[in-house]
Amino acid sequence: MDPVVGPPALSWVPVSAPVLSVPLAPLTTLRLGGPARRLVDAATTDEVVAAVRAADAAGEPLLLLGGGSNVVIADEGWPGTVVRVGSTGRAVDGGLFTVEAGEDWDGAVAASVAAGLGGLECLSGIPGRTGATPVQNVGAYGVEIADLLVDVDLYDRREDAVRRVPAADLRLAYRTSVLKGRDDAIVLRVRFALRTDGLSAPVRYAELARTLGVEPGERVPAARAREAVLGLRRGKGMVLDPADHDTWSVGSFFTNPVLDAAPEGAPTWPVADGRVKVPAAWLIQHAGFARGHAGPGGAVALSGKHVLALTHRGGGRTADLLALAREVRDGVRSHFGVDLVPEPVLVGCRL
Repeated sequence: MDPVVGPPALSWVPVSAPVLSVPLAPLTTLRLGGPARRLVDAATTDEVVAAVRAADAAGEPLLLLGGGSNVVIADEGWPGTVVRVGSTGRAVDGGLFTVEAGEDWDGAVAASVAAGLGGLECLSGIPGRTGATPVQNVGAYGVEIADLLVDVDLYDRREDAVRRVPAADLRLAYRTSVLKGRDDAIVLRVRFALRTDGLSAPVRYAELARTLGVEPGERVPAARAREAVLGLRRGKGMVLDPADHDTWSVGSFFTNPVLDAAPEGAPTWPVADGRVKVPAAWLIQHAGFARGHAGPGGAVALSGKHVLALTHRGGGRTADLLALAREVRDGVRSHFGVDLVPEPVLVGCRL
C-alpha cells in the first residue's frame, strides 16, 4: 500500500450528533430492517473518518451504510452505530475520473458520460453509492468495476490511517473483493481510468448488442449505450421507482454460479479456469419458480419482471424475505444440486 494520503492519523473533526433509535428500513431499497441504536450522517470524508473513530472509541459495533441498495438488515436492527456515508464530489483529469464514496452511483455514471468519458455506461441504473462499487466489484452488461478501477483511498481502522490502495491489491473477482465482509477498511473515494473519445467500452453482452443493433465488440456513443442499458434495466424492474414494488429489492439476490458442468439446456458463459457460469435466473425458473411467486403472507415475492429479484410488496419483515430466499435456494439445490449464494450483505441475519 502507498503512504498515508488522507487526514493525519490524529486529526480531530467534530462529529455530528447521533440520532438515537433510528429506523433503518426507510434507508434501504428493500424498505426492511429494524432500528439502529445510533445513526450518524457523515457529509464529508473527514466526517466519515471522525464518526468511525468516535464509534471505535465508544466500543460500539459499527455498520457503514451508503444507499442501502445491497444490504439485508435483520428485523432486530443494528445494536451499535450506523455511519451513513454522504461525502460528495467528482473530478475529471483527462481520462482519470475521481469520485467520493458518498456520491450516488448512477449520478456519477451520468456525469462521466456528460463529460465525454466512456467505460462506465454499462453500469448505468445500478442503485447505491460509489464507495460500495469496488467492494462488490459491481458489474453488468459485460463490464465490471475491475475493468476500470485505478485505485481507492481507504481508511484503515487498525492503523488509524487513510491509504491509497491500487486496484491490483483488492483482489477483485466476480462480485467480490478483499474488502467484502470486512469493516476494518472503509472506502473513501475511487478513481477510474476512462476513455476520452466519448465512445462506450466494446459491447460484449449479447442482449445489449441486439438492443443497440450492433455486433459484439463494436463501440457506440457512450450516451447511446447508457440509454439502452437503462431501458433494459427498467424492463426488469432494476431501476429504482418508489411507486413500483418490483424495484423494492436489492437487485439480483443470488450470484450466477460457476460450475464444472452446466445442467442440460442451460445457457453458459466460459470463465478463465475452464468452468462455466450459469444464469441463476435460469436455474430458478427451471426449478419451478415463476415471476411473482409469493413468499410468506404475500408480503414478499419474486419480482413480476425478473425471478432473480426478491421484492418487498409492503408490510413485510426481513424474516419473510429470508424465508422466500431459502425456499428458492433449497428448490434449486433439490432440482439441480447447485447451491446459490446470496449477493447482498446480510446484516445480523443469515440464510
